[in-house]
Amino acid sequence: MPPNIVVFFSDDHAQWALPSYGNSEISAPNLTGLAETGVLMRNAFTPCPVCSPARASFWTGLYPSQHGVHDHLAEDDRAVQETNWLAGIPTLADQLREAGYTTALCGKWHCGAGETPKSGFDYWYSGWRKTPKYFSLANKYSDHGRVVERRGYDTKIFTDAAVDFLRARDHERPFFLFVGYTATHNPWINRPEPLVSQYRKASFRDIPNDIPYPFGQPGTHPPAPQDAQEALAQYYASVTMIDEGVGQVLDELASQNVRERTLIVYTSDHGLNMGHHGIWGKGNGSEPLNMLEESIRVPLILNQPGAIDGGQSRSEFVTHCDLHATIMDFAQAEPKNRSGSPAKSFKPCLIGEPLDWTNRYIGEYGAVRAIRDERHKLIMRYDGGENLLIDLRDDPRETVNLYADAAYRELREEMTAQLEAFFAQYERPGHSGLLGDDLPIHNRREAWRVKLIESK
Repeated sequence: MPPNIVVFFSDDHAQWALPSYGNSEISAPNLTGLAETGVLMRNAFTPCPVCSPARASFWTGLYPSQHGVHDHLAEDDRAVQETNWLAGIPTLADQLREAGYTTALCGKWHCGAGETPKSGFDYWYSGWRKTPKYFSLANKYSDHGRVVERRGYDTKIFTDAAVDFLRARDHERPFFLFVGYTATHNPWINRPEPLVSQYRKASFRDIPNDIPYPFGQPGTHPPAPQDAQEALAQYYASVTMIDEGVGQVLDELASQNVRERTLIVYTSDHGLNMGHHGIWGKGNGSEPLNMLEESIRVPLILNQPGAIDGGQSRSEFVTHCDLHATIMDFAQAEPKNRSGSPAKSFKPCLIGEPLDWTNRYIGEYGAVRAIRDERHKLIMRYDGGENLLIDLRDDPRETVNLYADAAYRELREEMTAQLEAFFAQYERPGHSGLLGDDLPIHNRREAWRVKLIESK
């Protein structure tokens, strides 16, 4: 029988913001325990460093230039709501349900019209905000399509919904549970005071004292906080709050005696700069857009006692697309999107078997595309901006552009050819990020378009 599957998928939780990846001040004992007894993927990346495209890649196993979502989707815009995002593409939930799983979403969807239950789900409890100002006031949620209002923290509300599902599910079938936490997303205010207070005296020594990003200006999405120390304390508290929610779900699994039959995955949609490089935000935290390591790296922990070869720290370069394929592999389900998908399952390395793998990352955000190997990263701006070639070994803070250096001509041309060959093979007509203004409207402040869209 295939395992039950629980995926914790947080929003804006950067890889650097976990003890398992070297953070020395954040407390996250449940996630640390999962990493120590499971598998930690040290080089996990998002295909796109912004919310909706990254999530769409997880759900479909496809890149943005394949599934067609290229920026964060505005939940309060009628044009965005009425666009049928991911139309005709089977999602992970669709495929797992067809394979016999009971499926549930508790938390953030953000691939279009979150208040409407999506195909493939037996249980749907999604949160969205018309005016996303605070995380501790009354907000609207979709309980199987019925709009309800709740007061309290999203993390607690989504955790309670997940536990409710686990208790009410069909116990004769395997289940897939997606928990979409949002606590690490801005604005970084109003987190539980007992958690925040423990970080107000932190040194935040794990955040480098960087020079300002030399290849762009700080963006305004979000604006830099007036009190950086307080924002960091709130962010660190958010990680601890998420960790507590994870612990509650793990406790429920243990109480039902299904923990050893359940694959646990923890990851996030993309990374985040919290003052790194003088930037606050992810890929759209600078103008022009960036593909900085802090923006593209995500945490990825997998754990199943007795089934996964625990205690591993793996170096393979993997993305959300590969995670999609790996979950399908564990579920013993045949991927419907395999044709034309760059995704590859890394299950063999998790269970102690050999894995044939190439360490190469490719990412995109609108007209910006990147390719990275174990040392160098090439960033191509097809909108006419400055192309970058970075030596990540000698210049880990990404401050020196080697693109025009004659000594790197052969490397630059080779990496450019690999990048362009990838998209020539995989991008789908009408979905390419290079289409710019010809793509559907995602939000009214799309940072990657040629022109900003005026509000109607």
